[in-house]
Amino acid sequence: MTQPAHKSTPLVSIEDLDITLPKGSDRALAVSSATVSIERGEVLCIVGESGSGKSVLASAIAGLLPGDALRVTKGRLSFAGQDVLSLNEAQLRKLRGAKIGYIFQEPMTALNPLLTVGRQIAEALEAHGHAASPGKVSELLSAMQLPEPDTIGRRYPHELSGGQRQRVAIAIAIACGPELLIADEPTTALDVTTQAEILKLILDLRISRGLTVLFITHDFGVVREIADRVVVMQNGEIVEAGDAGTLLDAPQHPYTRRLLAAVPRLDSTRRPPDGTRPVLLELEGIRKTHAARRRLFGAAGRSVAALDGVDLVLREGETLALVGESGSGKSTLGQVIAGLLERDDGRFQLLGDKIQRAGDLFAPARRPAVQMVFQDPQSSLNPRHSIRRILTEPVLQSGLGKTEAEARMMRLLARVGLDASAADRKPHAFSGGQRQRIGLARALMLQPKLLIADEPVSALDVSVQAQVLDLLAELQRDLGLAMLFITHDLRVAANVADRIAVMQHGRIVEEGAAADILHQPQSAYARALLAAIPGRVHEVGVTHPKSLQRGIA
Repeated sequence: MTQPAHKSTPLVSIEDLDITLPKGSDRALAVSSATVSIERGEVLCIVGESGSGKSVLASAIAGLLPGDALRVTKGRLSFAGQDVLSLNEAQLRKLRGAKIGYIFQEPMTALNPLLTVGRQIAEALEAHGHAASPGKVSELLSAMQLPEPDTIGRRYPHELSGGQRQRVAIAIAIACGPELLIADEPTTALDVTTQAEILKLILDLRISRGLTVLFITHDFGVVREIADRVVVMQNGEIVEAGDAGTLLDAPQHPYTRRLLAAVPRLDSTRRPPDGTRPVLLELEGIRKTHAARRRLFGAAGRSVAALDGVDLVLREGETLALVGESGSGKSTLGQVIAGLLERDDGRFQLLGDKIQRAGDLFAPARRPAVQMVFQDPQSSLNPRHSIRRILTEPVLQSGLGKTEAEARMMRLLARVGLDASAADRKPHAFSGGQRQRIGLARALMLQPKLLIADEPVSALDVSVQAQVLDLLAELQRDLGLAMLFITHDLRVAANVADRIAVMQHGRIVEEGAAADILHQPQSAYARALLAAIPGRVHEVGVTHPKSLQRGIA
């Protein structure tokens, strides 16, 4: 891996740092005895599972720890020779933005929905005494490679795509010319092509602006793509650190080896089941247009053809992965099949019956046939209800008796790896992976024939992701489920799918056995998706051209 050309005093120096957790937490310290430095001009990646302390350590560097919940009780932390722990809030505000830029994981929550993105960039400049002319804002948007930089600044965050919002967040973070850019999981929710664009943008900014980058991620493909050095954290402790190439190719700590072993690989040999199995789902010429939305100020936008003549066949017990970029129509198709959206046109057959309209799927005789697992269990589980109520309410409404509903719930909790005591707790008491298991149990309570899983593991770290994928495969095998698995991650698709259908602009541009799509794709779009996967070049044994992307540091 390429190292910074000039060694000097580290930009960030952390020595024996302890950060406490609130009383009642599962451990006493969020960060324990952490010692690490960040050299000027390098890209340092911190990896680890959720709750390992990655984001807490980064927040401490930027002076963003909430003092009432997380406090530094031991150690030293300096930035450019300045003791960060001794600064008051006014001094920390001068440090943040001016010297340290911060990119958060979810730009939709980090950006103000009531202000245009241009106004938000201007405020970042003005807060540190910089001129905030329209020309300067446009220049920053142009540097982010956003289209029409002179006009995009007048839009609100909800009018931009996820990738565009993340570029705006990066523009705000670098507006005042910081020395350090902290990027906290900035590409987790993005599809592979958008992710590749954001990673390249950060590397380009590192060269053109002389940035030092602290990048937090659980994606080892991203680590291979951008890191000079890697720090691995587990339960608040740094368990391994070193040069990226050495650490990734020859990890020493069992935890690091376990994380790397959990990363899905593109080596599927799965083939579709034989054609004698009964057809469960058949779609022909499915169309759906999203009507134009009127903007708060100005004319309405354009109507969008989300589905443009989709044909699809799914057999009993088969897993079909639906892959493509954000906006390709994947989730819209899943919602049409689940009866959550009404199609505009096309033929829809389920279990040999014609589905004339979405409401037909909710008829008493047919409702259990299709169930859905959503991407974000945090928002799809009612925070006010106990797990008992969340799981039993749907089957009680379908006419099942309370005793049988309780028995079914207990069987499913055990099947998804949760204790019976979970029934009396609420969603906030569980981790992200546990909440997704609850979402899966809820979908299975009605004993469906077809399970639609819409990005069910995209927000999970690699080890929890592997557990959920293994659980899905086990349940599908034991219960004879068919599954439509919607994902933007081809590695995940390789792990679960018998067949893969590739979607672009509302159409299926390629479909076939998983092994054929992954190893011999026929369409240019499928080849582009595969090429954009971070770390794929290394995985297939080709020399990684990262030094060409970066230039000379």
